[in-house]
Amino acid sequence: MSAKELNKKDSAKISPAKQRISLIGVPTDIGASHRGGSMGPDALRVAGLEQALRSLGRDVIDRGNVTGPVNPMKPPTDGYRHLPETIQWNRAVRDAMYSTLNSGEFPVLMGGDHSLAIGSVAGVARYCKERGKNLYVFWLDAHADFNTPKTSPSGNIHGMPAAVLSGFGHPSMLEIGFTTPIIEANHIIQIGIRSVDAHEKIAVVEKGVNVFDMRQVDEIGMRAIMEKALGLIPRKNAHLHVSFDVDFIDPTIAPGVATTVSGGPNYREAQLCMEMIHDSGLVGSLDIVEINPAFDQNNKTAELAVELVESIFGKQILARNPFLAQL
Repeated sequence: MSAKELNKKDSAKISPAKQRISLIGVPTDIGASHRGGSMGPDALRVAGLEQALRSLGRDVIDRGNVTGPVNPMKPPTDGYRHLPETIQWNRAVRDAMYSTLNSGEFPVLMGGDHSLAIGSVAGVARYCKERGKNLYVFWLDAHADFNTPKTSPSGNIHGMPAAVLSGFGHPSMLEIGFTTPIIEANHIIQIGIRSVDAHEKIAVVEKGVNVFDMRQVDEIGMRAIMEKALGLIPRKNAHLHVSFDVDFIDPTIAPGVATTVSGGPNYREAQLCMEMIHDSGLVGSLDIVEINPAFDQNNKTAELAVELVESIFGKQILARNPFLAQL
């Protein structure tokens, strides 16, 4: 067996709780309507993300920022806004996520807008395919992000990533992945959705995306939603990627996003969601996107995001055994 194969084998044995966490900044708002999302990575740094994760006993390294083209602020062309620039950013993100996982580290993408999930999931998908792992994505978001250039009212690509990942989009975007689709639509599990365009309402159902919208959260509660969502993931050979758009949270407590939608999860509902993700033992990579300090109040939203990410990595009110949670 070659040294490279041994390294891959050894990295695959590393427990998620022992993995070094690698922070990857992606300072761009290339896929959004409003400027300011490019400041998201530094907002998370100022809010103390690295220090918070270290306080949980984790080894953490900040890898700095991925680089890419500046935002030209141009109107859409053929239904896409900033298509070439978005592709460049996502290729860089894809390679950074794949390289980090391949090194045995846990990647945390600090965005940046949600179009970056195309590259992020593509990198994770390549890693999982090479190891025979089943990739599932939790899409924590107010929006379905399942538009296409024909249906998008704005042409902003941050409204399209779930569709692109499922195989619907410009060929140059689909080629960011190593397979088409990058991930099967029924392996995308959306939670907290409450703003869906008319075409998206049909598309997500037809394509088989698993959607737990806010009405379902209201009716049966976050615990039951998370039990159902986690129940869709096989316990053997699975890798869960969490793509956390901060507009998932209700804007009364998380105002620092450009696309606020009322009626999202409150503080405890959001915390329970993250705590149950941790308890599952399945999560292996993470996006934190759409923090926009230009719309925030004293970095309040980034600080809340840090608290929620701490819960994904195991911060608890009391020491508890997740396997006894049903007792």
